[in-house]
Amino acid sequence: MNAPLAETLPAWRLDDLYAGREDPRIEADTAAAEAANDALAALEGRFVALRADPAGLGQLLDKAIKLYEQATNGLWAVAAFASLSSSVARNDPAWSKFEADFRVRASQIGAKSLFFTLEINQLEDAEIEAALAASPAAARWRPWIRRVRLGRPHELSPDLERMLIDRAPAMANWSRLSDETLAKLSVRVGREKLTLSEALNRLSDPDAARRRQAAQALARDLEADSATLALCLNTLAFEKQVEDRWRRYPDPASGRHLANEVDAESVAALEAAVVDSYASVSHRYYRLKARAMGRDQLDHWDRNAPLETSQPRTYGWDEAKAMVLESFADLAPRFADTAQTFFTHPWIDARPRPGKQSGAYSHPVTADRHPYVLMNFMGERRDVLTLAHELGHAVHQTLARPLGTLLADTPLTLAETASIFGEGLVFERLLARASKAERRGLLAGKIEDGINTVVRQIAFHRFETRFHAARLQGELSPEEIGGLWLEIMGESLGPAVKLNRGYEHYWAYISHFVHAPFYVYAYAFGDLLVRGLMEKRREDPAGFAPLYEALLAAGGTKTYVEALEPFGLDPRQKAFWAAGMKQMERLVDEFEVLV
Repeated sequence: MNAPLAETLPAWRLDDLYAGREDPRIEADTAAAEAANDALAALEGRFVALRADPAGLGQLLDKAIKLYEQATNGLWAVAAFASLSSSVARNDPAWSKFEADFRVRASQIGAKSLFFTLEINQLEDAEIEAALAASPAAARWRPWIRRVRLGRPHELSPDLERMLIDRAPAMANWSRLSDETLAKLSVRVGREKLTLSEALNRLSDPDAARRRQAAQALARDLEADSATLALCLNTLAFEKQVEDRWRRYPDPASGRHLANEVDAESVAALEAAVVDSYASVSHRYYRLKARAMGRDQLDHWDRNAPLETSQPRTYGWDEAKAMVLESFADLAPRFADTAQTFFTHPWIDARPRPGKQSGAYSHPVTADRHPYVLMNFMGERRDVLTLAHELGHAVHQTLARPLGTLLADTPLTLAETASIFGEGLVFERLLARASKAERRGLLAGKIEDGINTVVRQIAFHRFETRFHAARLQGELSPEEIGGLWLEIMGESLGPAVKLNRGYEHYWAYISHFVHAPFYVYAYAFGDLLVRGLMEKRREDPAGFAPLYEALLAAGGTKTYVEALEPFGLDPRQKAFWAAGMKQMERLVDEFEVLV
């Protein structure tokens, strides 16, 4: 994207959070959070003491959880400001220091109330149920208490839990080092210097030579930094091993499953359904794409290449905005009205620039604030879909805000629902407006998006599983990590994609491996879940909208099984996931006819 065009894109303003690092509201909010936390800390010992008094315990639980949420709101607001500010200034050491220093301070404040969830978990289920039955106010917090108690079998002593909290800010510096290393990448392609986001975007260029040059240049830069990035990954994996061992988790993904409130069996069923479909979906699609491009085999930088060699259709910001809002309005006016507020206010940062991190997200901040959306808009079709994806998150987060921060917090298994649904709505509009000549390219793009969201993310999950298992035997060199990467990605992409020299370093830019181990399956979970929901919408559009709005507005108050019951869907069965993969297979069938 040229500089003048980039300058017209929105950059957020954070002054409704805080005006800067010296804003006195930061200290005021932190002090208020600390005061609420101190008031909570003064209640230590009283919960167990009231275990025989259901009414008294219920009243105390309601009071304590309100204090806990008040402290959470204050600390999370400042932490969000630090994170948001750092996201667009990874080349500014002052923001990195501010974020790191506040992380330490917040952990020290929060450690004072560490006893709270530990003391709740000293109570028996019957005692908790009696207290909630005796106090309607406390019963409101049932979903949050349920999630707290999921970790009961894996809790440590108070001293060990405190030690882990105190260590957390230092361990976060390994993630920070990884982020800053990637943000400093300056990928030289000819006379150009590209950021990581721009280099990855170049892999969708219609010019094969430009794709190849960007891919090879990116590989060289990742290789140069691979020792540092491998050290970050190895260190965080080792720390995770230690904590997992003490918490008696059966495998490295168990903690993530608990946080997501998902059964390991459901994730295994999801993985099995996707792997079983490798041959009929990704392998077959790339074979067909190679044929369409007059090739026997695709180079890895051709995976997301447009089928037409002419310059692909690009979209201006206003056009992308209109398309997203129209698509959301087709579902229900409230979805479009909610999304519109993010354009009306300076809550979106879409402008690519040096120092800004790659990728995209919607940060919920807290329920008494509002979300912010970050992306790097380059004007391509995928950027329109990314805008829809992140605004789907933002709408979801906004609809759940009345619940309060603790209850609005949504497990990852449902957190991707609105985002992927938003993408699907926009794609339907793109396809409806396409000419016959454009349909093949759009269909290819839709299949590739599905492969990237489902097949690729499950391959990432399998890579993490293999990496963490190997890490038990000792530190892995960059070459060993690269070997695992090639093996796992080769299985998922199939023989029609050549993993050229240099691709063995591409694991290094996947930030989820560092920031959120075993997060990635949530994308596949969400995509296939949404395919089931969109089928329900096609069956009954009018009846679907209120059920869907209720699902989003429920935030984290329902498990994924409970949330999908009104739609008649059961994600615990492999058949549920296999049905979603069959939908992807049918898209490949359509593409084969066009090829």
